[in-house]
Amino acid sequence: MNDTDHESRLSPLETLKRGLSFSPELKTGLAFTIVLALIATVGRIVVPVSVQNVLDNGILGEDGPNSGYVLTVAVIALGVIVLTAGVSYWMNRRLFVTSETALAGLRERAFRHIHDLSMLHQQSERRGSLTARVTTDIDQLSQFLQFGGIQLVVAAGQVLAASVIMFWYSPLLALVVWVSVFPALYLVKWLQPRLANAYTRVRLSVGVMLTRVSESVVGADTIRAYGVGHRTSKRLDDAIEDHRSAQLRAMYRSAGSFGAGEFANFIVLAAVVAFGAWQVSGGDLTVGRLTAFLFLVTLFVQPIVTGTEILNEAQNAVSGWRRVIDVLDTEPDVADPGADGVDLSAGQLGATFDDVRFSYNDGEEILHGITVDIAAGRKYAVVGETGSGKTTFAKLLTRLMDPGSGTVSLAGADIRTIRFESLRRRVVMVPQEGFLFDGTLAENIRFSRPEADEAEIYAAFSSVGLDGWVDGLPAGLHTELGEGGESLSVGERQLVALVRAYVADPDLLVLDEATSAVDPATELRLAQALDAVTRGRTTVIIAHRLSTAETSDEVLVFDHGDLVQKGHHADLVEEPGSVYANLHASWVEQTRAL
Repeated sequence: MNDTDHESRLSPLETLKRGLSFSPELKTGLAFTIVLALIATVGRIVVPVSVQNVLDNGILGEDGPNSGYVLTVAVIALGVIVLTAGVSYWMNRRLFVTSETALAGLRERAFRHIHDLSMLHQQSERRGSLTARVTTDIDQLSQFLQFGGIQLVVAAGQVLAASVIMFWYSPLLALVVWVSVFPALYLVKWLQPRLANAYTRVRLSVGVMLTRVSESVVGADTIRAYGVGHRTSKRLDDAIEDHRSAQLRAMYRSAGSFGAGEFANFIVLAAVVAFGAWQVSGGDLTVGRLTAFLFLVTLFVQPIVTGTEILNEAQNAVSGWRRVIDVLDTEPDVADPGADGVDLSAGQLGATFDDVRFSYNDGEEILHGITVDIAAGRKYAVVGETGSGKTTFAKLLTRLMDPGSGTVSLAGADIRTIRFESLRRRVVMVPQEGFLFDGTLAENIRFSRPEADEAEIYAAFSSVGLDGWVDGLPAGLHTELGEGGESLSVGERQLVALVRAYVADPDLLVLDEATSAVDPATELRLAQALDAVTRGRTTVIIAHRLSTAETSDEVLVFDHGDLVQKGHHADLVEEPGSVYANLHASWVEQTRAL
């Protein structure tokens, strides 16, 4: 996915149309909110009109000053101002509620879509960039909609109303105003695409900066262990500096746009004073109308001056909106067939790989024509050197990825035709890292089955021989595990992940066994729990230690993307010079050395 290429194909108007299609809530009551915004401009026009009437008819009238007339005009003007203030409050309240509701919906849709993208796609993107799209990019859009978007409507209405009154008072002076301001408007138009590019770079730099911050926080232990804090800080400093430079480039261009508006303000006022005084001296314009005209010029130019700043914010918001649209436009390469799909048949599940091939991003092929049957109710160990294709095989079996060619079938159905709801309920994969969420032990177990009560959860720990371990925790099932389960050891996190899978009660369980970095006592607990969790269900285990292969019904041996051996441990180990025999001999030697 290339952000810049995608964004270059979307004009601001196209971005607005696409954005509204993804945020239908913004359309709710939008027309009425715009009407309220236009009504609110009336309160700004009433002051110059009142000033003109007070001067020409109340003070400088043919019959002399008329205090009653002045008071009447003042009371009417005050009433209109109070009324429009109430309308403005109503308008802003509606805008805040509508925009926050719409953007919350957009944030949810963007997050869910990112979640639906394949692991391959997520791994190809910076996590900071993906995070920025559902946080800072949408925050920028929220800020614009609430404080800038409706102001553009108000500004447009104010310019239109001021122009109408100016032409009514003096067509010549109104024409002078428009001619004087036209060069500034042209300059602003010329700057807008350059601002768009500048703010696009700002949004991209935010994603990189968030990635560097995330690395520094999440990888703190590794950074300290290797003593590379200065290098990590340098990477973060460079990202912050790149963001600062991008922000400054955008602000410099914004300053040019804002300066153009200020320059137009001075030129217009000077021209109106000169031509207005000439018309007053010739009797073509009254003092009241010239005074009101000066008020109107301020109302006319003010939206142009502030409008340039609003347009700058709009460019920033549009850049963020494009990046969110870019995510939502990305089609998941592992898609839920939904209503067109099928449900898995009841009972134990078997699987079949038929000439399955896979490569990452059209690169070198990782799996080469894998064909194998996995019988229901049996336990399989998948072994091989690092990079041999074991994990890829497991991800294809659980449809975390789809094959480039060939077919993966479960219970006779092509896995691509099985609805996610049925697939995820019946097939569970426990990854090697055993990721846990910030919450209690019980809450982490309930991620697999929300309706499970505490008695069921404790019974699950007891069934796999871990009730004593739970009782030894500070608060038992209510023990807070911290972010990522940081209060537990690596092995203990894997124990919790196993029990979570056990509570889910899948028919096909895929495990990325992780026992290489745990102490002997925890390894024994893991082995006991693993035996209880896998009993009676189809199980595929990526075996890092060949003791798992020794107790499996069948062993699948991978080597450089090929399935080179298949059979029982006792038979495979007796094949001299075979891949498995060599792997087993090496593992035995390492075990003895320990």
